[in-house]
Amino acid sequence: MSPSSSTTPVFDALRDALRRDEPVVLATITDGDGVGAKLLVGPEREPLGTLGSADLDRVVTRDALGALASGTTTTRHYGRHGEARETDVTVFLESFAPPPRMVIFGAVDFTAALARAAKLLGYHVVVCDARAVFATPARFPMADEVVCEWPDRYLAKHGEDLGPRDAVAVLTHDAKFDVPAIVAALATDVGYLGAMGSRRTHAQRVERLREAGVSDEALGRLLAPIGLDLGARTPEETAVAVCAEIIARRTGRPVPSLRDAEGPIH
Repeated sequence: MSPSSSTTPVFDALRDALRRDEPVVLATITDGDGVGAKLLVGPEREPLGTLGSADLDRVVTRDALGALASGTTTTRHYGRHGEARETDVTVFLESFAPPPRMVIFGAVDFTAALARAAKLLGYHVVVCDARAVFATPARFPMADEVVCEWPDRYLAKHGEDLGPRDAVAVLTHDAKFDVPAIVAALATDVGYLGAMGSRRTHAQRVERLREAGVSDEALGRLLAPIGLDLGARTPEETAVAVCAEIIARRTGRPVPSLRDAEGPIH
């Protein structure tokens, strides 16, 4: 069987996965024995294809799923049977992941600006608010989804889909909304969790979160007041500050977050 015909099922499956927005990784040997061999890997599918060795397939599948979780494309080196710290085989791991998600809780004045900025960065934006009069597509035409639902109920349904590439922004200033939203978000694997409010508002919020059983370790994941310390005032400036903080957290850059500063936030 020729190399092109042997990989056709892999390419067919890749095409179908992309049409369904199914996250997958295409692993290809680019140097060493079996150049051109391919393996298609996904969290909800059996691996398809082979790199020539069951042991190599197993190790590459593990590494491919790790790359997919972070949405990265990378090159790895292995021994012929998947041994670490060897360079007999070079494998290119190409991640095909759906857009990261940003869930914005609270249909408030700042929401539209943040939704627009998030769309510019390639996010699938969800605006969620329990108040039907505010949570309307007409107010947020830039959002991919506008959901009328309590935040904790929304996350009970969709929280397991959130991962390290995703973000949750809590823009409400009402304890009955933001405390359940934050508690539910902390139970997910979301990579960024921020909440809007003054330092006084956040101090009161922290007390309520502790009363709800949230530990200090879990509170360490919460970025509040939300955004970088840029001196932002308008909704648009605040949206830039929030998105900049999300980027910095993802890339690991040390930046001046409002949470770690003192004094007024404006």
